[in-house]
Amino acid sequence: MITQKEDLIKAENDLKEAIEKIKAEMLTQFNEGFVKINENFQKIFKELFGGGRAMLELDYTNVEDKLEAGVEIIAEPPGKKLQKLSLLSGCEKALTTIAILFSILKLRPMPFCVLDEIEAALDEANVDRFASYLKNFSQDTQFIVITHKKPTMEKSDALFGVTMQEKGVSKIVSVKLSDIEDIDDLKKKAL
Repeated sequence: MITQKEDLIKAENDLKEAIEKIKAEMLTQFNEGFVKINENFQKIFKELFGGGRAMLELDYTNVEDKLEAGVEIIAEPPGKKLQKLSLLSGCEKALTTIAILFSILKLRPMPFCVLDEIEAALDEANVDRFASYLKNFSQDTQFIVITHKKPTMEKSDALFGVTMQEKGVSKIVSVKLSDIEDIDDLKKKAL
């Protein structure tokens, strides 16, 4: 019994030591990733807003484990004072959140990403900035965007939609915009 007890105590200590090593490694990886995401966020925020500044800060208040820290989003759109995300307008909040999303995607690019009306809360000028940024970002990631915003559609490579020419009969319609541009170029050359 004494030998078994000693084995159990040793196993418990080994487990605690392994958990502490894993936590230390996770914290190191998290901090490295957080620093890169924050750097990306600062650059992307400026691009999407046409200036200003922003940053992400870890909030360690009321947490014992550093891996449970909160993230504070601080943003200063052009012409405004540095403030927390909760004090921004709906459009500014949405664009700031989009900047964070792209900051994470830039750290770990994916082959494709689906965005469902991500720019719905944006006004026309900001939708255009978003669409331009998305077009540039699409060199590394293929995006499927569900949208009703004209600037986003105009900067797309292809459009897919559903139409109902007859009541109760849906039809899928697709248009490759590069083909249309080529037709316009041919028409101009023909004139």
